[in-house]
Amino acid sequence: MLSTRVSSALRATVMSVGLLSLAACGGTISNPLSNVFSESKPPIETQTPEQIFADAQKELAKKNHRRAAKMFDEIERLYPYSDLTKKALLLSAFSSYEAAEYDSAITSAQRYLGFFPSDEQTDYARYLVAQSYYEQIVDVGRDQGVTKEALAALRELIARHPDSEYVDDARLKLDTALDQLSGKEMTIGRYYLKRGDYLAAINRFQTVVKQYDTTTHVQEALHRLVEANLSLGLVEEAKSAGAVLGHNFPGSDWYSTSYAMLTESGAIVGGEKDAWFRRAYRQVIKGEWL
Repeated sequence: MLSTRVSSALRATVMSVGLLSLAACGGTISNPLSNVFSESKPPIETQTPEQIFADAQKELAKKNHRRAAKMFDEIERLYPYSDLTKKALLLSAFSSYEAAEYDSAITSAQRYLGFFPSDEQTDYARYLVAQSYYEQIVDVGRDQGVTKEALAALRELIARHPDSEYVDDARLKLDTALDQLSGKEMTIGRYYLKRGDYLAAINRFQTVVKQYDTTTHVQEALHRLVEANLSLGLVEEAKSAGAVLGHNFPGSDWYSTSYAMLTESGAIVGGEKDAWFRRAYRQVIKGEWL
C-alpha cells in the first residue's frame, strides 16, 4: 500500500452530503459472518428505506464499515427507485473502502456513476474508484495491473473534473503510479541487462525514457541505455543516450558514470565532459553537425 488512509477531503465530502448525521464514536468491526441486521428489529424487507438508512448511518458512525455497507446495499436492492438510493450507493462505496474491501467499493461507486452520471458528486465517486485501485498497488516485483487501473482512474478524474477538490491529491497519486510503472520497467530491464539480453533491456529502458520521462527512473534508464548499447557495439546510440543524460542531468552521478564508461570504451576522447555533452547533444540529438 502506497498511501495513507482516505484523505481528509474525502471524509469532508461524506460529511457535506449530509450522510453522517451522527457523531462518530468508538467501536470495532464485528464478525463479518454474523447477521448484519439486529434480531430485535423486524425483517429487513418490512422496513422502510428511511429506517434502513438510519440504521446504516448508526453502524457507519460506530465504524462498523462492513455492516454499514451491506445495509446501504439493501436500500438499492429493496428500493431501487427510492430518493435515498443515490446516497446509499455512495455510502456503500465509502463504507467498503473504509473496510478495505476495495473491489466492493469500486463496484458501488461505478454503479453510482452508471445510474447518476450527471450528479454533482460524480467527482467524489471517481475519486473513490481511483483511491480503491491506488490502495491495492503492490511492489514493483509483482504484477502491476492494478497500478494501470489506478492510473486510468486518476487520469479520468483529472480530465473530467479539473476543478474538483480532489484533483491535487489525484495528481500526486498519478505521479506515484507512473513512478511505480516506470520502476517495473527498470526492474525487468536490469534483469535482461544482467543476462546479456541487451536488445530486450534496451526496449525496457527506452519505454521509461519515452513514456515515463517525468519519473525518478529516467536518469538511470538513460545510463543503462549507454551501457547496453556499448555492449552491443552501438556507439552512436550510446553517445546519444549519454548526450541526453548530460543535457538534462549534467550534475548527476549517472551522467558521471556514463561519461566515464564512454571514455573508457573509446567512444569519446577525453576532454571536459560538460563541453562534450553540449557538443554531442547538438550533433547527435539536434543534428547540428557544423
